[in-house]
Amino acid sequence: MPDTVKYPIPNLPVSNRPKLVILGGGFAGLKLARKMVNSEYQVILLDKNNYHQFQPLFYQVATAALEPSAISFPLRKIFHHTPNVTFRMAEALELDQDNKRLYTNVGYIDFDYLVMAMGADTNYFGMKNIMEHSTPMKTVSEALYIRNRIISNYEKAINIADVEKRKSMMNVVIVGGGPTGVELAGAIAELRNNVFPKDYPELNFQNMRVVLAEAGPKLLAGMSTEASDKAVVYLDKLGVEIMVNAAVEDYDGLTIKIKDHEGLQTQTLLWAAGVKPNHIKGLREDQMIPNGRLKVDEYNALIDSQGIYVVGDLCIQTDEDYPRGHPQVAQVAIQQADNLSKNLKAIADNRPQIRFKYKDLGSMATVGRSLAVVDLPFVKFQGFAAWITWLFVHLMAIVGVKNRIFIFLDWAWNYLSFDPSLRLLIRPRYVKPKEKEELVEDK
Repeated sequence: MPDTVKYPIPNLPVSNRPKLVILGGGFAGLKLARKMVNSEYQVILLDKNNYHQFQPLFYQVATAALEPSAISFPLRKIFHHTPNVTFRMAEALELDQDNKRLYTNVGYIDFDYLVMAMGADTNYFGMKNIMEHSTPMKTVSEALYIRNRIISNYEKAINIADVEKRKSMMNVVIVGGGPTGVELAGAIAELRNNVFPKDYPELNFQNMRVVLAEAGPKLLAGMSTEASDKAVVYLDKLGVEIMVNAAVEDYDGLTIKIKDHEGLQTQTLLWAAGVKPNHIKGLREDQMIPNGRLKVDEYNALIDSQGIYVVGDLCIQTDEDYPRGHPQVAQVAIQQADNLSKNLKAIADNRPQIRFKYKDLGSMATVGRSLAVVDLPFVKFQGFAAWITWLFVHLMAIVGVKNRIFIFLDWAWNYLSFDPSLRLLIRPRYVKPKEKEELVEDK
């Protein structure tokens, strides 16, 4: 460990309140921290970034429809005038469960209660070449990289005379037929159909293939058959090539090998095929299942631990309705955080705790401009009405009134003009090796 972990994190407020450390500023961690404002606890929120990222709209940053600042919100600003909540930008390294101490890259912190809400990262299923050559989309940085990658390819392609050599540079292949893959494929197809021909009139965009490959038998596997079928119809109209039962086996940066299918050539493979939990040292094998999710009880307490809780994608919690655990979606994380906030307050007041019970509020995905599919518990619908519903739900979930206004204006302009103005290739300057860890995010 670096020398910094030998000392406590400096400049934290001194308090006699029970110390609650929340690790992760995503949907679950942020929800919990906001619920604990003015509570009986001293709350320390830790995250490796100093902003909250609204993940459902990453694909719009990747396709130049929204600017990164519209879906990112400074964590410090959220907790202005909240004396019992403190934020520190820090990366967790190791957990000492017995001594209730968390080690980070800026020092250690002792806790009375720890809530782990680190979420999940891209799962490459052990395929090293895929990890090396494909591009994931789990952070704003990765979404920006995708935007740069696509725009850079076309700027290069327009200077290549050989049509055949241009094709792999223009093709885009998305792997993973969940909401992220479907939304990415639709957005890229719309750029191909309506925007890029105006930017690059010398290129023939009939040569550009947008392919969506799914290893399973259908798209949007977690949604209804009606939603899946309609998504196929919408994507087909946009000119997206859909491949199901298409398990990607390898990729060398140019050629994709797909089981029982012909290979594809592309220099842009976007990987949206799965997630795996983020981990730190100090967690025991008996506390997790084979895929890495941590076992928790009905109150989200980590099994065989004291004062440690896990919420969101990182945990596995089973009950009669979900014998294999809850889906790894934002609503589960938010509801678990909300329930845990009530239980932590109950602990402080010596009241009984409440068991977590997930309420499925439905799921939705947008498939291109003004089209979406929505599955609610009481009704399923598709088309323009579904898109309006999707827009409203996501707009209300964004942190900050200012961000909502910016996103609404961006969406309104893009809808009316169909010409987003964010197609800028802004490449980071070379970073000195000694500054790389501080200024560059690892893949």
